[in-house]
Amino acid sequence: MYADTQTIRRILQDSGDTWAVVGLSTNRSRAAHGVAEALRRFGKRVVPVHPKAEAVGGEQGYASLADIPFPVDVVDVFVNSELAGGVADEAVAVGAKAVWFQLGVIDEAAYERTRAAGLDMVMDRCPAIEIPSLEH
Repeated sequence: MYADTQTIRRILQDSGDTWAVVGLSTNRSRAAHGVAEALRRFGKRVVPVHPKAEAVGGEQGYASLADIPFPVDVVDVFVNSELAGGVADEAVAVGAKAVWFQLGVIDEAAYERTRAAGLDMVMDRCPAIEIPSLEH
């Protein structure tokens, strides 16, 4: 319902190559780390956004979306559902083209606000799982 095939394809292929991954830190055991690697293999620039602002994968980290000094195309959200709506609002504020809420991250009101602002959005899906389907 919140992730039709055309929107997924548009975000992954047409929305741009700079992805801010909110919740990405140096902790390799976290799912965000594996997804960031998959995005890099798919040709995306992955910018970590985490309160610690740690560099990950050779890319400078930032404490918030507003701190990133260049345009971001897609915001991939790895925070819990209670915080995700605020991140979606920040994505709209910084001029992102799309927002992607990871598996288990659901906020219907944020989805409606983000879509109403003109951004593409996917909720409760994982780009690392969706990328292979683009090849078929």
